[in-house]
Amino acid sequence: MAEEVGLDLVEISPDAKPPVCKIMDFGKYKYEIAQKAREARQNQTHIVVKEIRFGLKIEPHDYETKKAHIERFLKGGDKVKVTVQFKGREQTRPEMGYRLLMKLSEEVLEFGFVEFAPKKEGKSMTMVLGPVLKKSQAAKKPAPKPVVAVAAEAPASQEVAQ
Repeated sequence: MAEEVGLDLVEISPDAKPPVCKIMDFGKYKYEIAQKAREARQNQTHIVVKEIRFGLKIEPHDYETKKAHIERFLKGGDKVKVTVQFKGREQTRPEMGYRLLMKLSEEVLEFGFVEFAPKKEGKSMTMVLGPVLKKSQAAKKPAPKPVVAVAAEAPASQEVAQ
């Protein structure tokens, strides 16, 4: 019967009693499944973990610069791994690194949250921050348009003439 119409007889569930079969164009069916799989892959978000390294004795300007980078990564929907490197005698003072990481986490609380609390591993202390916005939501958000102010020239020239 399927050959008369130019279609295939496909066994849907062979374990059922009686087995279930369907008459369809199997090539078209395989193509549609491949298209759905391709579309699902396109809609997936790729999570990237960015890493920022701090020294324990970081200067305020350097700290602000790295904090700005972390905020940019979190706004973009990426996770950030923040690492404090301990050198020499700094290794005896892990609480200073902990305070630095907690200060940073409080300052970027608007853009991200602490996913993994600070943890000492060898000569470094690591903390992972997760974004508040998902990667797909961050990509949809339009960039803010710059505001251009136009100064009125007529009133200024009248004041000078008086």
